[in-house]
Parts: sequence; C-alpha cells; structure tokens
Amino acid sequence: MATPPPPAHAMKRNYRCVPSLQQFYSGGPFAVSSDGAFIACACGDEVKLVRSSDASVRATLAGDSEAVTAIALGPGDRLLFSATHSRLIRVWDLASLKCIRSWKGHDGPVMGMACHSSGGLLATAGADKKVLVWDVDGGFCTHFFKGHKGVVTSIMFHSDPNRLLLFSGSDDASVRIWDLETKKCIAVMEKHFSAVTSLSLSEDGQLLLSAGRDKVVNIWDARNYSFKMTVPTYEMVEAICIIQSDSSLSTCLGSKKSQIGKSKSNGSPRVHFLTVGERGVVRIWSSEGLHI
Repeated sequence: MATPPPPAHAMKRNYRCVPSLQQFYSGGPFAVSSDGAFIACACGDEVKLVRSSDASVRATLAGDSEAVTAIALGPGDRLLFSATHSRLIRVWDLASLKCIRSWKGHDGPVMGMACHSSGGLLATAGADKKVLVWDVDGGFCTHFFKGHKGVVTSIMFHSDPNRLLLFSGSDDASVRIWDLETKKCIAVMEKHFSAVTSLSLSEDGQLLLSAGRDKVVNIWDARNYSFKMTVPTYEMVEAICIIQSDSSLSTCLGSKKSQIGKSKSNGSPRVHFLTVGERGVVRIWSSEGLHI
C-alpha cells in the first residue's frame, strides 16, 4: 500500500524566538529624545532606553532599588538625568551608558527635572517644597528657591537661553517664576484651584500654559506674567504641550493650525495644544476651548 503524501500545510515542529517585547515602563516619568528616536522610561528602579521604531529596549540604566521619580535629557541627548526615592540625582553618559556623577540635595524625593538648553544647569523640583538649580559639571547647588507651600510638581526653563528664567508649578495651585540672575521670585500666578501638574511655553516665548487637576488650562502672558484666559478641559489634566510650528502635528492640523493669531471673542492669542488627562486620552485643543 502506497504511503500517503504529507499534508500540503504541515506545521513546523521546531520554532526559533525572534525579537520579543519586554516590560519597559512601569508608570511615572519619561523623556523623549530630541529626534524622537528613543524614549527614556522609568521601569521600577531602572531607566529603560526604548527605540521608538519597534519598542525594543536599547539599554538599561541600573537603579538603586528605589523607584525612579524624575527623568530629563540634556541638549543633544548626550546626558540623561535621573532621580529616585532615595533622593540621589544621577548623571548618565548615554555614549558609555555609565553614571558619571551623582549627589543628594533635596530633603524629599525629586518630583521633576529640567535641563537648561546650554546643558550646564539642571533644575529640580522637590517634594520638600523647594526648587534647586545645580551645576551639572560640578554637582553643586547654584540656586536655592523657597516659596511654594506644597510639593513642587513641575519645572521648566525658559526656551530662550539668554533669559535665565525658571517656571515651577506646585500642589499649592500656584505657578512661580524665578529669576536666576537676581535669585528671586519675580512673579506668582494664582488662577488654579488645585495642583498644577504641567507647564508649556510657546516657541516665541510669549505665552505660558499651565494645566491642573482643577480641569482647566490657564493661558498667561509670559512677558508681563498677566492672566489671559482659561480653557475648560472637563477632566483633570496631567500633561500639556503646545504644538510647535515645526512639528509633524502642525502639518496634520493643516488649515486649522493656520488659525493661530487673535481670538475673535476677546483678542487674546490663540494657540493649539495637547493634553493628556485622567481618561488616558490625548486631545488637541485650541485656546478658545474647542476640542478639534
């Protein structure tokens, strides 16, 4: 009797693993590289460098058994800064993937970080209600700011390197502006009714946006620190980002993006921005409160 031919679609019995995904984010801080090629993510007590193209882990920066609380990238993505619940601030060289400097400064966890565009200064926001500025090369404190009455949740340098200004938001529902030259607070902006969670500055440096858990985005004139308008978002906002003219999103907006100018209703400047809130959805808004 003839042997029957094998099935036309016989299944393989041996398999080889091809690239696989692994956990790279456990919630908390992250930072996107300037060219969007990779993302630095908090993963427990480690920082994972993840390729944006295929979500593969490019490298892992070892931790100290304490959860990562803040991450920032320096200009050109040459240095990465991280902090954990142990209050230790680390500086990583991304070429060698080694920690080249570390120090402690706050009396509580570091809740946010920002690097100046020169790469020489690092600002940190603390659960101890302090805002500190550090010399990156020396690891010593250059500025010590007190004034917030709650945890400092967000921190940001002015985009113009010639303007040594620092913006901070806090659980006390205020935004403060610090002048690094005079080492003083030059403005306190109070229009929120809950914690300020995120800040964003327009590319021309004229408008400052602050988002909070009071379900609004407030728009300020960054030249004289006056209040412009409130945009209701109807959900607690955790992050905000102004859409810059050179971003791919500005191209996607097309004619809508070209509407940036003066609002027909009150003459205030009009911008488009992203928000991410409690529902986990990314939304694009105009400053007139329209969800587009």
